[in-house]
Parts: sequence; C-alpha cells; structure tokens
Amino acid sequence: MFPEIDSYYQVREWFGFVQEISHEGGPVQQQPLFKAVAGVVIANPFAGRWVEDLSPLTEPSASLGTALGARVLALLGGRPVEGYGKGGIAGVNGDQDHVVACITTVFGDAFRAAVGGGEAWISSATKTASTGSSLDVPLAYKDELYVRSHYDAVTLTVPDAPRPNELLICVAASTRGRIHQRVGGLTRDEAIAQLSK
Repeated sequence: MFPEIDSYYQVREWFGFVQEISHEGGPVQQQPLFKAVAGVVIANPFAGRWVEDLSPLTEPSASLGTALGARVLALLGGRPVEGYGKGGIAGVNGDQDHVVACITTVFGDAFRAAVGGGEAWISSATKTASTGSSLDVPLAYKDELYVRSHYDAVTLTVPDAPRPNELLICVAASTRGRIHQRVGGLTRDEAIAQLSK
C-alpha cells in the first residue's frame, strides 16, 4: 500500500496520528485545521560508537522521505498540504547528527515531492533523548517561509521509542494556518501571488 524504504534501514515500527482542531476558545471555524505526523523507528547502525562518515544514513534517505510523505498524506485523508516540517530523535546511545543525516536535502526533496511540492525549505527539529521523550515538530507554509499564519508545531510522543539504539524519524503536515491566526504579516494569498509573477 505504501512505498517501501531502502533495506538499509531496519524498521521496528511505523506510527501516525492526526489532530483536527475546530477552535482554541474563539469562534468555531467552518474549515478545521488538520495536523498529522507520520514516523518510523529504525535501528541506529552507529549507536555506541563514533563514526565520521554518516553518508550511509543519508544516501538511501529519499526512500524514507517518499514513504513518510505518502503516509502523512493518507492521514490527512486527501486534504491538500499547506504546511510541513520534519524531525527526529536519536536514542541515548546515538547522537543528534545520526538523525540529521537521515533528514537532509536528499530526504527533504523526496518528502516535498510526495506531498505535492513546495518552494520553501522544510523546518526541522532534532535531538538526542530517552525513550518516550516528546518532540515539537515545527510547521511552516510550504511555499514561503515568511507566511506567519502557518508558523505552528505538532507535538509527538511515542511511548516506546526511540530505544537507546534506535532512531525515530518523522514528518508533519498541516492543511491551513493556525485556527485563530490574527497577528498579520505576509498572507498565504499574497505569497501565492508573488510566486505566480
């Protein structure tokens, strides 16, 4: 059903969830905000040792970006993606750059293509942490980073991951700006108009 990833990555589990937000204390919106996260937990081949060259994690990472993009789209139920982000957590026997190596441009370009394209770079958050730690995955408008209405985040917690010798890799996507955004700045429509010139 979903694209397979490169066999270099040893998968223990996939996960995903969706938030549907109608209001945050203000008027109920006719168009809810949907935010989704899709992720995978893989073995960290470099856990417990220093390795200078992390390219073995990067080279096949387009397959991760494509697969996670397809999964997050499915979670959104076919709704168009307006915002996106990426991130991950290295278990405590690894280090932060093990995650970063998995979500560089190779991964990002594939993820961007899988969710329908985008002109803006993809915001990210990475860290090293213990099992069950939370990660706030940043979101921004997919075609112009300076669209303030789409600055957001989605919080991810996987109770059994990452274990010390694992990497948790994830993507996030949203269907609109914040539910009650009202702080000005460049609008989505203005960004679209600028891009079409």
